[in-house]
Parts: sequence; structure tokens; C-alpha cells
Amino acid sequence: MLNIIGYKNWFFAFSGIIIILAIAAIVVFGFRQGVDFSGGTLWKFSIAENRPQAAELQKLLEDDLKLSDVRVNYDPANQNFLVRLPSEAQTSHEQWLTMLTDKYPSIKEQSFQTIGPSVGRELRTKAILAVVLVLVGISLYIAFAFRKVYRPVSSWKYGWITLFTLFHDVIIPAGLLAVLGYFRGVEIDGNFIVALLVIMGFSVHDTIVVFDRIRENLFLDRGKMEFGTVINQSINQTLARSINTSLTLILVLVALYFAGPITLRYFILTLLVGTVVGIYSSIFIASPLLLVWQRFSARKE
Repeated sequence: MLNIIGYKNWFFAFSGIIIILAIAAIVVFGFRQGVDFSGGTLWKFSIAENRPQAAELQKLLEDDLKLSDVRVNYDPANQNFLVRLPSEAQTSHEQWLTMLTDKYPSIKEQSFQTIGPSVGRELRTKAILAVVLVLVGISLYIAFAFRKVYRPVSSWKYGWITLFTLFHDVIIPAGLLAVLGYFRGVEIDGNFIVALLVIMGFSVHDTIVVFDRIRENLFLDRGKMEFGTVINQSINQTLARSINTSLTLILVLVALYFAGPITLRYFILTLLVGTVVGIYSSIFIASPLLLVWQRFSARKE
């Protein structure tokens, strides 16, 4: 049996360092907001013959359109170019399309969508609200689901610990996106918020499995073993299931990251990192925190 509880301070220290680095990255670098949140235009088209490189096309657009805020990505899976432009691009759309058609006669436009700045701000506000409501809602549900547990840790403490672990699970991939945004120009959009919500749902599912086994063992044990022993036993009993279930998802996400569309690459990366962090927190953070809180409460009494 693995003595996970015995090394809990090492796990806490590791998570603490990563969380501090993630928060520092978000504060220092901030997020590079995509069109969904900041407003702008998404222009998608394909070029069948004499296809340029993404960097070459971006330089052409910057030199000819005189725009400094142009970003071009190429999706090799669908053979599409995805161009991000300022929100005022709609007025010159036909002119730009004509210019590109003259240089690349095989160009085929697929979509041209514009989102105004006010709409982007509204989407950003709703996205933040959605994340906060999910965090609070899940924590309240956990506290209610474990309402019959009162020894040696009350049910509401399960809810608070769940809230902390969910924060732990979303802040780390968020910090990674802040770093990638600063150094690689990666933007966050609606997909990023969806990824965070999916991470929270997956993480809380894994945490509940361990918590529920702790609850069952507490009822069966009836106070014969120390709380730390019960927690360690419960973690070991659910360890194989947690790893096996999560590994199947990780393998799928890895395959999608390398073989999926480039437009979803960082969405998949966020899910992948969040899934790994969620497995770690469910096993090495959430349950050991129950013991820490129990011992802290006992010393106060």
C-alpha cells in the first residue's frame, strides 16, 4: 500500500509552487484575448495552388493592408488559412478579397465573421460568471451530498476542499495559456472557457470517487482506525480506477493534439493539462487536505 498521506507535505509544496507560478504568469503576462472576447474579424479561406506559408501570407497582409494586428494560422488538416483582423475589417472585405484573388487565383473564401467590441465584452463577462457559478455550485453540491458525514470532518469542509482543488485544477492550465500567449501569441476564446468547465467537471468526478470511498470506510470502520489511515486506504483502493479511467482520456487527447485541427490545438492542450492536474489533485491534494483540516480543528479544540 502506498503511503500517500505520509508524503502529503511534498505534494502540497509542489502544488503550491506551481500555483504561485501560474498566478504570477497571469498577473505579469495577462491573457491574449481572442476575437470572441476582444472583438474583431475571423476570415477563413483556402488556397489550392501556389499556397504560401502562414508567415509569408501574414507579411503580405501587413504590408498591403497596413494593419499591425493581423495573425495568420494554417490548419494542415483542413488546408485552411485562419486570419484574425481588427473589427473594422468588414468595410474593406471585398477590397482585400480582390487583392488576394489577383495574387492567388485559386483562393476560396469559406467564412468572414465579425464580432463587435461590445459583444466581446459581454461574452467575456458571461464566461467569467459561468466559471464562478460552476465553482460555487459544485462546492455546494458536494457539501449537500456529504451532509450525513459529520465525523471527524463535517460535510461543508468537503465542499470547501473541493472548491480549492477545482481552483487548483483551472489556475494551472490558465497560467500555461498566459505564458503561451506572451511567448507564442496564443489567444484565449470561448473554447478556453469550455475547456475550463470540462476540466472542473472531470476533476470533481474523480474527487467524488475518492471522497465517497472515504465516507464508506468511515461508516464501516466506526472510529477504529485513525482518520489518516482511513484516507490513505481509501486513496489506494480507488487509485487504479482513477488512473485507468483518466489514462484513456489522456491517450485520446494526445492523439487529438497531434492529429486534430490546428484551430482546436490549444483547446485540447488545455484539456490535457487540466486532466493531468485533476488526477493529481484528486489523489494527492483533496483527500490529504481533509486530514490537515481535521488535525487543525482538533488542535483548536
